[in-house]
Amino acid sequence: MISRIAISDISPAVFFGGEFLPVKAVPGERITVSATVVIEGHEKLTAEIVLHSDNGKVVSRSTMVENWPGSSRFMGEVKIPTEGNFFFIVEADSVTQYRTVLGSSEKYPIFADRKRALFGSWYEFFPRSEGAIKNKDGTITSGTFKTAAQRIPAVAAMGFDVVYLPPIHPIGLSHRKGANNSLTPKESDPGVPWAIGSADGGHDAINPELGTMDDFENFISIANKNGVEIALDLALQTSPDHPWVHANPQWFNKRPDGTIAYAENPPKKYQDIYPLNFDDDYEGLRDEILRVIRLWVSKGVSIFRVDNPHTKPVHFWQDLLEIMRIESPEVVFLAEAFTAPAMMHALGKAGFHQSYTYFTWRTSKSELIDYGREVSTQSDAYFRPNFWVNTPDINPFHLHSGNPAVFALRAVLASTLSPSWGMYAGYELYEHLPFKLDGEEYLDSEKYEIKVRDWDGAAKKGVTLAPFITQLNAIRAANPALHQLRNLVFHNTDSDAIIAYSKRDDNNLIIVIVNLDPNYAQGTIVHWDMNSLGISGTHFEVEDLLDGSHFNWSPDTYISLDPTRPVGKVAHICRVKI
Repeated sequence: MISRIAISDISPAVFFGGEFLPVKAVPGERITVSATVVIEGHEKLTAEIVLHSDNGKVVSRSTMVENWPGSSRFMGEVKIPTEGNFFFIVEADSVTQYRTVLGSSEKYPIFADRKRALFGSWYEFFPRSEGAIKNKDGTITSGTFKTAAQRIPAVAAMGFDVVYLPPIHPIGLSHRKGANNSLTPKESDPGVPWAIGSADGGHDAINPELGTMDDFENFISIANKNGVEIALDLALQTSPDHPWVHANPQWFNKRPDGTIAYAENPPKKYQDIYPLNFDDDYEGLRDEILRVIRLWVSKGVSIFRVDNPHTKPVHFWQDLLEIMRIESPEVVFLAEAFTAPAMMHALGKAGFHQSYTYFTWRTSKSELIDYGREVSTQSDAYFRPNFWVNTPDINPFHLHSGNPAVFALRAVLASTLSPSWGMYAGYELYEHLPFKLDGEEYLDSEKYEIKVRDWDGAAKKGVTLAPFITQLNAIRAANPALHQLRNLVFHNTDSDAIIAYSKRDDNNLIIVIVNLDPNYAQGTIVHWDMNSLGISGTHFEVEDLLDGSHFNWSPDTYISLDPTRPVGKVAHICRVKI
């Protein structure tokens, strides 16, 4: 029913499955609310956002301002105070010569997760590779949780606060893959971690080659002591040897001849993996998956990276994630959904806290600006991005040169455009060789074999990006503006090779300029939008947080960046003196 004052077209609002679902937020985050407000005649209108806690108590009132006279479009900002459930209402009034007329909108829910749902620096490694030893006969002794724990302090020292582990469960023997996805493995090949399940157990068990459950719990403890959370892979699929295959055959898809169908993602084939069927025993399968999640939460896991969620029903995720939100609201779920945007967005609306994104393939200035605006202002109510520079599955074409400058500039972009970013081990060593020149698979992929890396040797030789990564994460940690998503503003430059943007949180204003050309020096004039920066006057002082340089810049500033110099010169990351 429309009230006397008609309030419509309210943003943000997440309408999905026939109901309004919570807008995503974290404590301290500012959310811009807009609405169209009209009344008959020529009466003057005022409007405000009223934020309520879930018990109906008013938390705050924020004034809304008409975008421009006569537009009837009002805008304001609300700041979320704590974690938990909230809702907002847009209220409006008009004072006429006879009386005050009031109007109000429907309730629009907001749920504030803990900060890690928005902000974090992620690092992925395979425990079996950390501390692995190459023997004289060419064989490799697997790393374990005990040896992998020794890598955690170095990862923490680089400023990463989340370590993501591929599946740690027993690996099947049937159709086990060999090196480089070979169908003819050697006896010593360790198998693909995503081919989960063997006689040693399934999703609730530890791969014996990595150690015991006690070893895993000690690994978690060491991580926590170093200020690091562990993200565990939730891969809802099995090897042919998984206990579920025999105990619950109704959970699997079958071919006409009655055999179970293996997974395919054309052109890729996964003969060692069975997908799950959610149609024949939905509640039984859902409850078993909940049991598995609850087990790992009880062991100290607070984050799950979910493998290929887009290949499971969206309603299943909405069901499962709502149960987990009520039981354990601190647990964060990241969707590994490199798929159609509509499905990625649907998974966000269904309850995923974060998602992998297309950033990995966005390289040009126009692509980065368009995508940055999309995730920060268009889908921000329901879709939180996590910008990954690489993954075990994705060795992007732009890294194939091995040029350190492109590794550096991509890390700058990922870590400053998005509040959450991630990298897979080996990125700091400039690992780049592709299996095929026209493909994005790594040569000698760690998915299929144990990789022995000489971290100490690389550091001694200076052949590592780790110091620069450490600097980036330190800058992120010290500047609240980089903890936010919705505050991203792009600024015009005269060159397609240089991108400029800013983020502001109260008096913390960060501006970033990046040379997108890893091979040549580029110069341009940056035209700063002074209103967006919130700066008055003709000049402003900045400090480059990468090298300590100080500059006095004007609204139109000439910038030159040379990637052939030390890696810090691919970019300026500056704090503005306010």
